[in-house]
Amino acid sequence: MRNTRKLFLAGLLALAVGACPALGAGDVEETGSIPIAAGTERPDGRNWSGEDGASGHPLMTAAAIRAAAADFPNCIERMWPLAAKQRISRASFERLTAGLTPELRIMDLLDSQPEFTKAIWDYLDILVNDRRVSRGREMLAKYAAQFEAAERAYGVDRYIIAAIWGVETDYGAIGGDRPVLRSTATLACVGRRQRYFRDEFIAALDIINRGDVKPDRLVGSWAGAFGPTQFMPTAFKRYAVDGDHDGRRDVIDSMADLVASTANNLNKTGWQTGETWGYEVVVPANLDFMLADKSKIMTVRDWERHGIVRAGGQPFPRPNDRAFLLVPAGVQGPGFLMLPNFRVIMRYNPSEAYALAIGHLADRLRGGGPFVQDWPRYERVLTRAERLELQQLLERHGHDVGEPDGRLGAKTREALRDFQARIGRVPDGFASAGVLERLRSGR
Repeated sequence: MRNTRKLFLAGLLALAVGACPALGAGDVEETGSIPIAAGTERPDGRNWSGEDGASGHPLMTAAAIRAAAADFPNCIERMWPLAAKQRISRASFERLTAGLTPELRIMDLLDSQPEFTKAIWDYLDILVNDRRVSRGREMLAKYAAQFEAAERAYGVDRYIIAAIWGVETDYGAIGGDRPVLRSTATLACVGRRQRYFRDEFIAALDIINRGDVKPDRLVGSWAGAFGPTQFMPTAFKRYAVDGDHDGRRDVIDSMADLVASTANNLNKTGWQTGETWGYEVVVPANLDFMLADKSKIMTVRDWERHGIVRAGGQPFPRPNDRAFLLVPAGVQGPGFLMLPNFRVIMRYNPSEAYALAIGHLADRLRGGGPFVQDWPRYERVLTRAERLELQQLLERHGHDVGEPDGRLGAKTREALRDFQARIGRVPDGFASAGVLERLRSGR
């Protein structure tokens, strides 16, 4: 049961949709939620399916995977010069890579494309709920000294750090159990992301070689993210700090190191001390929804002139702050004015749904309540096949959606807005079943 729940939660980020596009198969973050694109493991556990990958990439054919697996020892040896540049001795390299074999099951996970997706409101229900809020407050109280020290040193809100911990691994409960060295070695030698993962593999070697984390404790997701806040090895090298001053940077077993390192990551990527991430807002139906785009940044005062008001009737505390408008469920759901710190959270993991979950959980941990406005829970979420069909139909209607792939990115949302405006609907870019039916009708 625990493993099923672990894998289910691990796949949530890649399955959240709406105006927040799902992550594509194989998307890998510097840090961030365990990037499993599939929702569950196969019944046969960690055995590779033996099938071609869904991406169609030439390195993801079954034959290419088998050939790369056969060449795995030679591939590892070819990475020795990279390890030497990191001052890893030959003896250490041989010791750490001895007996290393590829886990080909990872190829199925790398290229998985789930047919069914989860609505953003269902995603938020699972990641931001009373149990997770209660547990987070317990952790904040238990480790108050560590959170206070990190907040003082790096200027990052403790509630945001705790929220990342809660969303990433449910406060350490679901961090993954694959050896990071084996996972990154597999991905560095097999499949379509080898160039990216060579650096991750070398960084994982360096972490063990330096003694920051013991080999048997360096376990995590299939893509190599580890620790309660899910550092990729290269991100660990850039941002990890020795918070407890014991000479090691241990983001797995040292709470001081974990909290300080996560805070340092946010600090180094632009966190603005004393500012929030954003505000829930009421969006008028007559808004020009072409303004609901990350590139359309205005002051909060200017957004007010466009009819945007804060949900619950509260005033905006800083009307000169600059923000963009996010409408994850179109005009039928809540809107959000997103401030610079929201973009910093997205640098931790580049998903709008993820960043919204982090911001909302942080507010709940601080004592805030649920969102004021309701989500359109009556809307049926489109399957991947339906999203692909929607893109193809938009193309037939003369709209540019880029390469149809079943992922609702910026071009698809813009095309949807154009189509909705043409047929007299609110052009909010929300991919509803009703819009798909209208496209199918050819009108």
